[in-house]
Amino acid sequence: MSVTEMSEHRTVHEDRPYYFCSTKCLAKFSAQPSRYMQPAPLAPAASEAPAGSVYTCPMHPEIQQDHPGNCPKCGMTLEPVLPDLDETENPELVDFKRRFWWTLPLTLVVTVLAMFGHRFGWFDMARQSWIELVLTLPIVLWAGAPFFVRGAQSIVNRSPNMWTLIGLGTGAAFVYSVVATVAPQVFPASFVSMGRVAVYFEAAAVIISLTLLGQILELKARSQTSAAIKSLLGLAPKTARRVAPDGSESDVPLALVHVGDLLRVRPGEKVPVDGVVVEGSSALDESMLTGEPLPVSKRVGDKLIGATMNTSGALVMRSEHVGSATVLSQIVQMVAMAQRSRAPMQRMADTVAGYFVMVVVGISLLSFFGWGLFGPEPSWVYGLINAVAVLIIACPCALGLATPMSIMVATGRGATSGVLFRDAAAIENLRRIDTLIVDKTGTLTEGRPSFERAVATAGHTEDEVLQLAASLDQGSEHPLAAAIVNAARERGLTLQRPEQFDSGSGIGVRGTVGEKSLALGNTALMAQLGVDVAPLAVQAEALRAQGASVMHLAVDLTLVGLLAVSDPIKATTPEALAMLRAAGLRVVMATGDGLTTARAVGQRLGITEVHGEVKPADKLELVEELQAEGRRVAMAGDGINDAPALARADVGIAMGTGTDVAMNSAQLTLVKGDLRGIATARALSVATVANMKQNLAFAFVYNALGVPLAAGLLFPFNGWLLSPMVAALAMSLSSASVIGNALRLRRAKLNRD
Repeated sequence: MSVTEMSEHRTVHEDRPYYFCSTKCLAKFSAQPSRYMQPAPLAPAASEAPAGSVYTCPMHPEIQQDHPGNCPKCGMTLEPVLPDLDETENPELVDFKRRFWWTLPLTLVVTVLAMFGHRFGWFDMARQSWIELVLTLPIVLWAGAPFFVRGAQSIVNRSPNMWTLIGLGTGAAFVYSVVATVAPQVFPASFVSMGRVAVYFEAAAVIISLTLLGQILELKARSQTSAAIKSLLGLAPKTARRVAPDGSESDVPLALVHVGDLLRVRPGEKVPVDGVVVEGSSALDESMLTGEPLPVSKRVGDKLIGATMNTSGALVMRSEHVGSATVLSQIVQMVAMAQRSRAPMQRMADTVAGYFVMVVVGISLLSFFGWGLFGPEPSWVYGLINAVAVLIIACPCALGLATPMSIMVATGRGATSGVLFRDAAAIENLRRIDTLIVDKTGTLTEGRPSFERAVATAGHTEDEVLQLAASLDQGSEHPLAAAIVNAARERGLTLQRPEQFDSGSGIGVRGTVGEKSLALGNTALMAQLGVDVAPLAVQAEALRAQGASVMHLAVDLTLVGLLAVSDPIKATTPEALAMLRAAGLRVVMATGDGLTTARAVGQRLGITEVHGEVKPADKLELVEELQAEGRRVAMAGDGINDAPALARADVGIAMGTGTDVAMNSAQLTLVKGDLRGIATARALSVATVANMKQNLAFAFVYNALGVPLAAGLLFPFNGWLLSPMVAALAMSLSSASVIGNALRLRRAKLNRD
């Protein structure tokens, strides 16, 4: 049977938690633990992945596997989806550094010999070729081995990439030079230069060294793009102070904290997991997760987010979500998924890159034969050098990294500002939004309504109405339901467990309490059931005019009363709406509350387009109608009834304070539930798309200028030729510059900065 950390059947054995599906299984394990223990696995080698790791490609997120390796499409080293905080340095970076520094002296010696050996006559030229061969062998065969392996894999996988070009270019220069050294007699006299057949060991050596240097720079820059996830992972405390039933306290590893445990959080400590305050009060700094700069007051009954900082008073909390269920864990997973998603803009780059390598190989061959047949003497030597230069400079790495690097940096920047993008498409699409539909409860308002009053029809009492409504609402997670249930408990009313509970309509709830069939909702639900609301229509309209949400209670399809709940508008809502209007967005309110209540709230906020008593299907229809008008629509909501519209909108925006269904249906989540985050996210979207365009433009322009120059097209006009060594340097710097440009997003100015 499936078992999770939420199971109430658990025990601790040798300081490790174990979970069971039933009391019987728990008893069997407790009686003889050794019978069920598996042998400890061997310690993994340094190159092996930690258990449960998933490795993916920065350029092709669809490539995933459970062990390190190279991407079969582009040849890049796969990296873990979630970085390891204990890892001091990327193993590939360490390996490339070792290969680079150990062979750099050999590269320098070979280069000096090639440039100055014939001038100073240090060696006979034929002997010098042999010396260069010996010095170049370890550079090509050891330092360049990873490049040739990846190049061979690209051919086997029928996916030509940058390593195909590097392997062909350096391989051609090296093999030609070896043959020229070992069997110079096979070449015609036109290949002889300065007393020997011209060799290009220095070209192969310098290209490999510069490629290694470029990879080192790229890996260092790429490591900075995961800094946001590393900082999020580092927020979680390592231990928690657990309060035992007898009142004793002890520090335990975070992995041993279970749902329902009482934990003490002292001043200056981090909240270990998500939970609720059961004792004490304090102010908590939540800025690391929500972007909210001011501490937030917390009292008994208030929710706590794991990894936030307790600044002043002491608290006792009850854990509600642990492990992967905490807000921090969900944020980390969402950021990781968004970073590895593919932006729509990347499709163009992928299409171009798919044909690019073959085109470059064709240009290289044309350059070789063009120079060999029509160029000046030594024409074939010119042909070889220019062909190698074309292969090296046309590396498509910069093109492939152009958008993934921007997305990785942007999602990390958003996470530290309390804005979570589900995928790259959401980042790219948000800037196009011109219409925003907002729910009322929990979106424009606090989402923590307070019960105002109950009104009963003749023959019933207010307490009876409240008791029945609260009994039914125990099965609902809507904020209005919580206010009613809390009010009933405060009055000491006895609540019964509802049966056959149904909240799927989005306009109310239905169920059975005792032997009574109850329905609680707005007038739309009552009309749907054929319940006459006229007896309390005047009282209901008066309460709505004051901005209260009114729910009717029917027992066996007969109206018995109504309940009024008020929900204060968030302090940040007016400022947020002003920012959104300034950005040119049309704001529309759509709520399940009565139209009078909705208009009262809309009037206070300056929202002129208001839709009240709308069902989930109505919100979905409203989104589709606006889209049919040519509008780019975003939907912001926090409830189950918002989920269909959130999924259908061009960009769905969920409040982090809302339901899991809403957040799972949305492409953007505001951790704090603050609408100002939409303005922040939109500014980040604009900056990110601009950054991606800059990177793509740079990559295209670089290749558009570099390939013709390397092929020697400018030679007839100004005598310019591009050395393969210069081409290798330019290729390495192009990738590093694309990543460097993406990293600028970490300092981009956003609306709330």
